[in-house]
Amino acid sequence: MNRVKYLIAFFLLVAPFVASSQNNAVVAKAVNDLVKEEAMKHATLSVSVYNVDRKTQVYAYNSHRSVIPASLTKLFTTAVGFEKLGKNFRFCTTLAYSGEIEKNGTLRGDLYIIGGGDPLLGSYRYKQTVPDSVFAAWQKAVSAAGIKAVDGRVYYDAGIFDNHPIHDNWQWGDIGNYYGSGVSGLNFHENMFFIHFTPGGKLGYPASVSRMEPKGINLHIINEVLTGPAKSGDQVVVYGEPASTIRVCTGTVPIDSKSFSVRASLPKPAQACADLFTSYLRARKISVSGAASEALRRPSNLVTLIDYTSPTYYVIAQYANMTSNNTYAEAIHRYLGYKMYGQGSSANGAKAVSDYIQRLRLESSGVALEDGCGLSVRNRVTSDFVCRFLCEVSKTNYFDDYQKSLALAGEHGTVKNMLTSLPSSVKVRMKTGSMTGVRAYAGYVTTAKGERLCFSVIANDFTCSGSQMRTKLEKIIMKIATMD
Repeated sequence: MNRVKYLIAFFLLVAPFVASSQNNAVVAKAVNDLVKEEAMKHATLSVSVYNVDRKTQVYAYNSHRSVIPASLTKLFTTAVGFEKLGKNFRFCTTLAYSGEIEKNGTLRGDLYIIGGGDPLLGSYRYKQTVPDSVFAAWQKAVSAAGIKAVDGRVYYDAGIFDNHPIHDNWQWGDIGNYYGSGVSGLNFHENMFFIHFTPGGKLGYPASVSRMEPKGINLHIINEVLTGPAKSGDQVVVYGEPASTIRVCTGTVPIDSKSFSVRASLPKPAQACADLFTSYLRARKISVSGAASEALRRPSNLVTLIDYTSPTYYVIAQYANMTSNNTYAEAIHRYLGYKMYGQGSSANGAKAVSDYIQRLRLESSGVALEDGCGLSVRNRVTSDFVCRFLCEVSKTNYFDDYQKSLALAGEHGTVKNMLTSLPSSVKVRMKTGSMTGVRAYAGYVTTAKGERLCFSVIANDFTCSGSQMRTKLEKIIMKIATMD
């Protein structure tokens, strides 16, 4: 009888480790199968899995190798934002005036748009944030103050952030496109604009620009776009530097579309906001005598007309993580730099993130985080560090909101079509990262038995297509998610 009791006790003791070993073998096989493929001959694969509650490593492969994370960088940016700003924080843009309002309603002075870094100001995503809704609220505040004419101009002040909207290490092929638009202290329309193309009658024929949105923006398009095969999607690349109003468009649009829209970076978004608001006032019979201009110095006696606030930080962080919106992430990053060190810059945003990591007492050798969104090719992480960071975040009071800001596999955002065959009892929330030669995934798993895991799977320098690598890495993540 004692022998039986001993055997039962021994089995109960070692069973979890046997199961863990079996799970590791399943994940290890998926990893080993991938690294043997020709596409990985010169590539780097880094994988790490941790048990969140025990803070113990469950599986590792090259987990201390430095790799490019791409948009996994947003995991760190948004976490620090939850910690330092809070889920209910709102960015604020102020409309004010200088001078005196005469009895006849003429303002002998100027209007000032003072940016607060709001990435959703003028955004097309919400009814209350589109340009007409923003400008209508501002015009109502102007009229409520008794202003019927402005003997002056609309000035914009974007000084909360520095005047370098993009990071030095972003690539030329990115910065003319909407995802490389960068940020301003006064963002507008997500710092991008729509170009609508009409394809030609035959393959290879020029595609024409039919219109641009928002209407009235000051741009010159050099159009080299041709007509491509049916269902070929968006193959357009837009080139142009942030301060230039010239955009060069190359590539193709599909022949089977009557009108095909492409998003490109909007140069000088603060100037565009002031220009369009000036036009909006004039169209509503509030004359403005001067042209919109940058405020090089702000008067001390400004009178506030309206403080216009953004949606909550929680909403913005959700968009940043679920749809991998670079503008939102960079706005958070720069604002953290402003809040903690007095000016919004890439360097100060990076310092805010670095200081938070140090406060968590996380060993971070092999890690370099230079921007907020992940476009910098000099960003580096290890998959082990990503998992240790996710473990630490799980202990914070903002964790529930943070975790919900990550896309649910099979349902949301960039992972809507991933892991669709998961058992309903298994939940995976994760962030994706992608650029040429990089595919990266990290997040949290709730297993069928209710255990909480976090994982990081990152591939660099593979030679197959990005979509093919996504499928290959998805197989590994599936094995991780279905660990018993």
